[in-house]
Amino acid sequence: MSDPAKRITPELFKDLLARLGGSYPSVMGIEPLEITDVYSLGRIVVDEQHLHPGGLVHGGAWCGLGDTVAAWQTFRHVPEGHNFTTIEMKLNAFGPAGPGDEILARAETMHRGRSTHVIEVRMSRGERLLANLIVTQFVIAP
Repeated sequence: MSDPAKRITPELFKDLLARLGGSYPSVMGIEPLEITDVYSLGRIVVDEQHLHPGGLVHGGAWCGLGDTVAAWQTFRHVPEGHNFTTIEMKLNAFGPAGPGDEILARAETMHRGRSTHVIEVRMSRGERLLANLIVTQFVIAP
């Protein structure tokens, strides 16, 4: 693999999450499924740690899942040696999810500039769109 972006794979993040142990994505059970130049796909299976007191997925869990999957897409496209951080996100939730539900999150880049990337993350259960997150990343040069 001569293209540095091709090293950004689900296996890389699975290994990294296993080594970090207590990182946010690993604690939340966020699993990488696919990472390509076009999209990133991840999932959670909802359990008690994802819920608000009313028993449905907490807004922070939606944001955490979406921001993590958006980060995988951003990693795939930032120049080697660069880093990034989330500077803005906006969540719209359209439907509930509860314990045992599998939520898939698919991230696609909407804008890729020198200093910012904007990623849309669509989160669904089966065919039903449950939430949409727009994430803006600030690209940090070495």
